[in-house]
Amino acid sequence: MLSCVFAKAQTDGTYSGFSPYSVYGVGNLHTPGTSWNRGMGGVGLAARNHRFINILNPASVTARDTLSFMADFGLNGRISVFSEGDKRALNTTFNIDDFVISFPMWNHTAFMVGLTPISDVGYKIAYSELQESNLNTGRQSFSSIGNGGMYQVFAAAAGTIWNRLSLGAQVNYSFGNINKKAAMSYESSDARSWQTGDSLQVNNVTAKLGLQYEQPLGRGSSIILGGTYKFSTPINGYHTHYEVKGIDKTEGRYQELLKEKGLMMGNEIGVGLSYKKADDILIEFDYTLTDWRNSGLDGAAGFSNNGQVAFASSVGQSFRLGAEITPNRNDIRYFLKRCTYRAGAYYESSYYTVDGAHVDAVGVTLGMTIPVFRWYNGLSIGLDFGRRGLQTSQVKETYFGFNVGMNIFDIWFKKPHYE
Repeated sequence: MLSCVFAKAQTDGTYSGFSPYSVYGVGNLHTPGTSWNRGMGGVGLAARNHRFINILNPASVTARDTLSFMADFGLNGRISVFSEGDKRALNTTFNIDDFVISFPMWNHTAFMVGLTPISDVGYKIAYSELQESNLNTGRQSFSSIGNGGMYQVFAAAAGTIWNRLSLGAQVNYSFGNINKKAAMSYESSDARSWQTGDSLQVNNVTAKLGLQYEQPLGRGSSIILGGTYKFSTPINGYHTHYEVKGIDKTEGRYQELLKEKGLMMGNEIGVGLSYKKADDILIEFDYTLTDWRNSGLDGAAGFSNNGQVAFASSVGQSFRLGAEITPNRNDIRYFLKRCTYRAGAYYESSYYTVDGAHVDAVGVTLGMTIPVFRWYNGLSIGLDFGRRGLQTSQVKETYFGFNVGMNIFDIWFKKPHYE
């Protein structure tokens, strides 16, 4: 059912995300993680918490109560303001974020499965200008529109050995639609008018490995080292291109298999270090590097915006710092002391360059979890304030994002006792 919702959002002209920078490659890479991760700047590679599902590192799924069943469902929205010189534009988006369930399998092993976004494409660029020449006199108008994105279904399993080292593996199936259209029209004559479009149906299968090592320090505190590696894999599916030109609407169309073009998704390596004190305090720093230099997206029709700018696949990276604190989880007098509070900051550099420069982003986050009913059920809320396009010549994107996550927790196979 959720897959149908995502597919509809990609093809009916709505936007799962909106940014002029999503015109490049597979679009803007989605900030990974649930509302729990995002409230802390997106950290989680070295986080182990039996109250929340951590989807950033498959090894973390073993941090759980033995008989617990857990689920997470999230929504996200964003308000973005774009500026270039004296021009301003505003856009809002809202979308389903993730759906994940997790449960134990055997002694010291656990499993999780879910659905989450990978990237989003959404932009609408248009301009009109007066032109006078021997070939054409009058106003000419140009428009470029794109929407869609990629999502992944994943399944992960992990086990713990020596009570300190957790090893996990994850399989991802990625899929999605990306649609791009451009048109030029002339006021005085249709002879030179044209339309062009690209439709991408993409999919691939990849794997991700993870590990976490926890070193106790005493008095309930510990240091955790975490790491992940996601493999680079071929992009499959097909690409459809069409062109319509002139007064007689001469049309040309062709379709090609993407696997014949040798396109690849970039690999990813991440490391994290955290300090944890029971379930009350967590402080973590993560670093992630993605390498798309061998992706082949440079100049590939449908991915490179037809070569209108100097787009090149490159190496992207991110630095993330986050923390959370729960004043008193068992306080019976003050409800706010039972809530968990989070804050974080991040710096991201895009996996591509435009005219030789990366598109960087910087932001801060805030979040909290409100306990609901009993066990570890809760409502998580996160806020994200940031800016993309830090170079002087780049379009400035100032955004305010918000996300809501529902954390569900229950105990399985608990046999009631009667006197």
